[in-house]
Amino acid sequence: MIGFILKRIAQSVIVVWLVYTCTFWLLMVTPGDPFVGQKQPPPAVIAALKARYGLNDPWKAYWRYPVDVIIHGDFGPTISYSNWSVAAVIKTTLPVSMALGALALLFAMWLGVAAGVLGAMLKNRWIDHTLTIGSLAAISIPNFIVGSVLLILFAVNTTVLPSGGWGTFRQLILPAATLGLAYWAIITRLMRESTSDVLNADYIRTARAKGSSPLRVISIHAAPNASLPMLAFLGPAAAGILTGSFVVEKLFAVPGMGNVFVNACLDKDIPLVLGITMVYTVILIVMNILADIACAMADPRVAING
Repeated sequence: MIGFILKRIAQSVIVVWLVYTCTFWLLMVTPGDPFVGQKQPPPAVIAALKARYGLNDPWKAYWRYPVDVIIHGDFGPTISYSNWSVAAVIKTTLPVSMALGALALLFAMWLGVAAGVLGAMLKNRWIDHTLTIGSLAAISIPNFIVGSVLLILFAVNTTVLPSGGWGTFRQLILPAATLGLAYWAIITRLMRESTSDVLNADYIRTARAKGSSPLRVISIHAAPNASLPMLAFLGPAAAGILTGSFVVEKLFAVPGMGNVFVNACLDKDIPLVLGITMVYTVILIVMNILADIACAMADPRVAING
């Protein structure tokens, strides 16, 4: 198991470096100048601003940035937020995005597991067909359309829920449902297929022949093996829900890191875009490693073959 984890960590270091390299140079060659607005500042002012933010010498900045982040924890100052550092912006907005993502993931996981198991137990019946059609629709429809429909139904026409903002649980419901719907559909499909395969296994027939109740067969005998595909999916799903919250946070005016990232891209705030991208990359990698460890603990063959 230790060798399995060390191998994943070594692979992750390479991935982080590749993401950093691609992001850094793409930001450098992207057209536009963050220091030039409606008025053209004097060349000396632009040169001084580039020197302040470390953008006057790209190669020097490329090698210095990892050292500042790893050793000093310094992501540098932001361009678009006066008197704010990148680290301060991330510390302020990341908990908001994580809270929204956690609620969306819980919604997707709990309802997805229940719907998938129900579909497998009632395979080829009307409930199964309804869940299949619903899950396909949820995967196919973009989340900004889902969010707009939910806003019209529950915030505009009926005013049952607030249209956006942050601070109360009721303000979380619509964005969390919008963000988690597609992942609910994927988990539902994964659980349905894996549970269907497990229910046809010999040891399940043996458990039924011994007189085990249907609930015990599902919860004790079938669930551990049927959950393996979902465990493997939870890592990228958790990171995907977090990184996929850009549009949802913008739509529902949630003051999270995704909303800030969109604004930073529009303003070409290079330090902020780079810092948020690296934070998202590390979160994605950590979630994947945790998912691999969970799968290896549930099935030791994963660690052996990994």
